[in-house]
Amino acid sequence: MIESDSPHFPVAGFRFAGVSCGIKPKTAAYGGRALDLALIISDRPCNAAGVFTKNQFPAAPVLFDKETLADNPAGIQAVVINAGNANACTGEQGLANAAASARLVEEALELPGGATLVLSTGVIGLPLPMEKIEAGIREAAVLARSETGQSAQGLVLASQAIMTTDTKPKTASRQAGPATLLGIAKGAAMIHPNMATLLAVVVTDAAVEPNDLQAMLRSAADRSFNAITVDGDQSTNDTLLVLANGLTGEVDLAAFEQALTEVCQDLAQQMVRDAEGASKFVTVHVTGAVDEDAAYQVARTVASSVLFKTAVYGGDPNWGRVLMAAGNSGIDIDPGSVALWFTGSGQPLQVVAGGAPLVYSEDDAAAIFVGSDLDVRLDLGAGDGEATVWTSDLTHDYVTLNAHYRT
Repeated sequence: MIESDSPHFPVAGFRFAGVSCGIKPKTAAYGGRALDLALIISDRPCNAAGVFTKNQFPAAPVLFDKETLADNPAGIQAVVINAGNANACTGEQGLANAAASARLVEEALELPGGATLVLSTGVIGLPLPMEKIEAGIREAAVLARSETGQSAQGLVLASQAIMTTDTKPKTASRQAGPATLLGIAKGAAMIHPNMATLLAVVVTDAAVEPNDLQAMLRSAADRSFNAITVDGDQSTNDTLLVLANGLTGEVDLAAFEQALTEVCQDLAQQMVRDAEGASKFVTVHVTGAVDEDAAYQVARTVASSVLFKTAVYGGDPNWGRVLMAAGNSGIDIDPGSVALWFTGSGQPLQVVAGGAPLVYSEDDAAAIFVGSDLDVRLDLGAGDGEATVWTSDLTHDYVTLNAHYRT
């Protein structure tokens, strides 16, 4: 687990707000209403980049943001995010509503056209309630420009407003020389990324060109959000953005990329720890593969195996399910070269060598599976390739939550 620094030190020139506009059901919080609209604004135009879902039913905001970034990668100044309604599978009206949301932000903040990106999350297939969105944007614009918007409180409100089934807000930050990077994200289910399964925005006061931002964001996504899985389903709304306003000037690009990767990994791991119904955080580390791609494919297959995940939930150190899943990965494996270890809070316990079981204490293995954190290391004995994927267990609560998601 990557330990995060305090996420509340300022990023020069950025403001945050979170308000309730009535999309989510009423709750006891926030005067009986749930926060469901967030606004992030920069005092000056930003260079920006994004990676998006590869689901073939991309939500309207995904299509809108791709076009906006292609047209204006050096002029983004705001991001508006609503929760409770995904604006996905909503046809031409959905596209019009995404564009209208951006215009409403630009009118409220007196920004030029093409300066706003739009994100949505929630139930698929419902039209966006534009009267509520408009009221929320106007309220959020006022709040973002107030002292609250420039403080840690504004960040807290924004990170809460983008949550759906998340149980806690997700923020992370790092330094790259004089520059600060700060990320907020949401995600607890429908997580099996082919880019990133979540909504996440990273803001920074570093000066980085759009092409460099795009390349580094893609690399960071591959090592973070593309390395997590919860339930094997990829969202229609996956969006990961980075905005750089340049107020602290140029930075060392290698240091910046490392900081960006760490922010993304921190957020991604927070998602797995907060996965719907999850009780355990699992690290699957594959070594000894012919190359990194092969290691990643095996690790991801093991991490997404329903049988493996339910065994973890039940505290059953059933190592056969790890080998079974690895054997279904599509990667050529020599069974006679495989070794397997389980680790909890103590020393690693090797349970397989040469593809066959070792003599070990079943009680020791079961004790490892009882803990909240489990590390699985599978060595394929075929090369130097290695990769890590993070996942959760699969519990009864996950089924309960998703069986009644709309009811």
